[in-house]
Amino acid sequence: MKKQKGFSLIELLIVVAIILIIAAIAIPNLLKARISANESSAVGSLRTLNTANVQYAAQCPNLGFPAALANIGGVAGDCTGAGIIDSVLQSGTKSGYTFVYTAGGTTPVTTYSITANPITQGVTGQRGFYTDQTGVLRYAAAGPATNASNSLQ
Repeated sequence: MKKQKGFSLIELLIVVAIILIIAAIAIPNLLKARISANESSAVGSLRTLNTANVQYAAQCPNLGFPAALANIGGVAGDCTGAGIIDSVLQSGTKSGYTFVYTAGGTTPVTTYSITANPITQGVTGQRGFYTDQTGVLRYAAAGPATNASNSLQ
């Protein structure tokens, strides 16, 4: 009698079922880790933007804070494109978040606000973030944050 080598169909189905169970457990954790990483990146980017705004105001005292993100980015090295932040952050989209910069007042600009919201709520991020010229970072558990939201500690 000849002995056959290899796996039976039942054995292969059991292995596939075990792999699917492991994947079903691991994938949600990977998505949570991605959301957490995107949120950390957004907070870091807001801190960078706060620092860049202060640096810009010191570099261009007659203008105050920048009128737009384009003024802190760029490559001109002057008040039209100070080159303080990179082109990715200047674009207003980074790591699953959209950043909206709003300058307050006229020249010299004395106030600003920046919001960071997930591109796709629950997929690229869960929380919305907010900061302004005070440097305090605020968050909302779901949806956009405002100046009345909880501060991030």
